[in-house]
Amino acid sequence: MSSTAHQNLSVSAPSGGPRPHRRPLAVLLALALLLAALWALGYRVRQTRAQRLAGSAAREQNALPVAAVAPVQLAPTVLELSLPGNIQALLETPIYARADGYVRRRLVDIGDRVQAGQLLAEIESPELDQQILEAEANLRRARSSLEQAQAALEQVRAHMELAQVTAQRWQTLVAKGVLSKQEGDEKQAVFLARKADVAAAEAAVRAAEEAVAANESSLRRLLELRAFRQVRAPFAGVITARNVEVGALVTAGSSAAVREMYRLARIDRLRVQVMVPQSEAPLIRVGLPCALHVAEFGERRIPAVVRRTATALDPSTRTLLTEVEVANPAGKLLPGMYAIVHFRLERLRPPLLIPSGAYRNTEKGPVAAVVGPDGAVRFASLRLGRDYGGQIEVLSGLEVGQRVVVNLTDEIRPGVKVRVVSSPKGRQGRQERGS
Repeated sequence: MSSTAHQNLSVSAPSGGPRPHRRPLAVLLALALLLAALWALGYRVRQTRAQRLAGSAAREQNALPVAAVAPVQLAPTVLELSLPGNIQALLETPIYARADGYVRRRLVDIGDRVQAGQLLAEIESPELDQQILEAEANLRRARSSLEQAQAALEQVRAHMELAQVTAQRWQTLVAKGVLSKQEGDEKQAVFLARKADVAAAEAAVRAAEEAVAANESSLRRLLELRAFRQVRAPFAGVITARNVEVGALVTAGSSAAVREMYRLARIDRLRVQVMVPQSEAPLIRVGLPCALHVAEFGERRIPAVVRRTATALDPSTRTLLTEVEVANPAGKLLPGMYAIVHFRLERLRPPLLIPSGAYRNTEKGPVAAVVGPDGAVRFASLRLGRDYGGQIEVLSGLEVGQRVVVNLTDEIRPGVKVRVVSSPKGRQGRQERGS
């Protein structure tokens, strides 16, 4: 019995030994679980609060007015300016008859190219021939009268010289007492009469000379008119109009009642007159290269040059009359065509550009809504320049990089905060100018 009891005691003794070591582990494990639960609970509260704040901010953001904005940009330094104009001949003139008569021959027609001095038509004028014959007869009579007057002058001069010598001799005899003073006075009176006859004869000669000169001038005029029976081209060009036929009666002159015979145009060089707006007028100078575009020639641009300007603006339109000259050696360009003149103008101070829908006209002038970094809106007064359709120049009131609202509504007022979105038109405008 004693040995069995001893064995039982020896076997049961080790089972109660380790219990004091397990209690601290259980306590640490329970404490860790408690701390984890507390951290999870705090994180859950913070996450819920952050989500609630984010939702509130999103609701506030969605409640703001939506503003599509575009940046204020600097206009390109090189300005492409296109202006309409009509092509004109460098020289164009109507040709009138300088002599009355009938058209005997017509040598050119519409479209014919002629040289300077070339014969265009001949006029038959029998009345002019008769006038020339009469003028020649008048001139002969005037010259005959001049010869008679000159002969009469020589005769009275001889009588005057004889009377002068006689008067001097008689004065000598009167002084010696040979003749009476009465007789001396009579000879002196005869001398004075002959002297007056000479003066009258000289006047008659001058009148005859003037008559000869007048008749010669009349004859020269008629001879020149006879030369005008041959109608000639004043310069090289193209006949653009013909208003006479053989046998037609023509009248000398250039009044409104007189019909022109031909119209002649020089087309080897052409000119185009355009009206340049005041904003670009200071950039136009003589010698500035440009180009012409005529729709009938496709996309081809024809080189041209600014030849002259009016150097003064039209007060009614505020535009500068500018004349562009273009070479036309092949004659493909025709007077009267419609053309677009393209200028490339370099600006030292290019203006700003905004979309055309980014401003509003008010009683105080145009304004634009500018969005600040905080999303608040303020209105800026503008001074506008040239309108390009999709964009418009701003001369003052804005700065490069500012954002302007392009969808101005009644909700967008000064001081109101907006929800900013980019404007597709603003991005498109930047791409187009950059290309």
